[in-house]
Amino acid sequence: MKKILSFAVIVTLLLSLLAACSSESDSSASATDKKLVVGAKNFTEQFVLSKILAIYLKENGYEIEEKSNMASQVVRQALENKQVDLYWEYTGTSLVTYNKLDPISDSVKAYEKVKEVDKENGIVWLDPSSVNNTYTLMMKEGKASELGIQSISDLADYLNAGKNLSLGTDAEFATRPDGVKGVEKAYGFKFGSSNLKKMDVGLFYQALRDGQVDVATGFATDSRIKAFKLVNLEDDKQFFPAYNAAITIHEETFEKYPELEELLKPLAEKLDTETMTDLNYQVDIEEKSETEVARAWLTENGLIEE
Repeated sequence: MKKILSFAVIVTLLLSLLAACSSESDSSASATDKKLVVGAKNFTEQFVLSKILAIYLKENGYEIEEKSNMASQVVRQALENKQVDLYWEYTGTSLVTYNKLDPISDSVKAYEKVKEVDKENGIVWLDPSSVNNTYTLMMKEGKASELGIQSISDLADYLNAGKNLSLGTDAEFATRPDGVKGVEKAYGFKFGSSNLKKMDVGLFYQALRDGQVDVATGFATDSRIKAFKLVNLEDDKQFFPAYNAAITIHEETFEKYPELEELLKPLAEKLDTETMTDLNYQVDIEEKSETEVARAWLTENGLIEE
């Protein structure tokens, strides 16, 4: 009788151990099941943003695969096909390039529109950041201060007073309705054809730094703005289209991990154009790695521990 009882006890203990092991295995599986693929385009700002996103998600218990250095159309297609789960996109790019709609200069309206149209494409837009990598008119800080020009309206007043300034831009942007021609019309001024200095894209910053031109077109978060002590003139009439950065996520991924909406809010809340320019500067000019810059920013903002 004692042998039978002992055997029964042993069987019970073994079953309990198996159940415990099974429970641990299930728990472990559910933990590692939190897998996400983070995508990125092929320029510095995207590398930094994707590293911020990837590191932050890893620190919050997700297993992350990174797919970066993709052309804009390629990463968008990868998102639509669920080859990537999420990545940082720009409102203006989605409206104009992917959805073939007219650009919108108001950041809020641009975000609401792209959120609406991309819902039909199976894409969810999380909260937008204040990072606006739009077109800009730039001047050297010292020159702008000397002439009292802080905004494009100030620039218009200066030129309309009969004074001349030269503009560095590329041939295409000089004639585009959302480029030089458009901004001249919106603000009521003209540089004049003799004051237009046409050059290859990317040379504007050096030309402005070296005094070859007085004003130049560019992109608002380019690291050379800080490096060359340039300043973006305020677009006080909001002419240029909004290109605010926000995390886009495939709808199936969003349905599987709805907690991502709240989890990722602090990233959008703490990033702005000035911060992004500085982060780009650290990579492009100070030659720090994207990982180092991203981790330092997350730590400084209390989003991850050292």
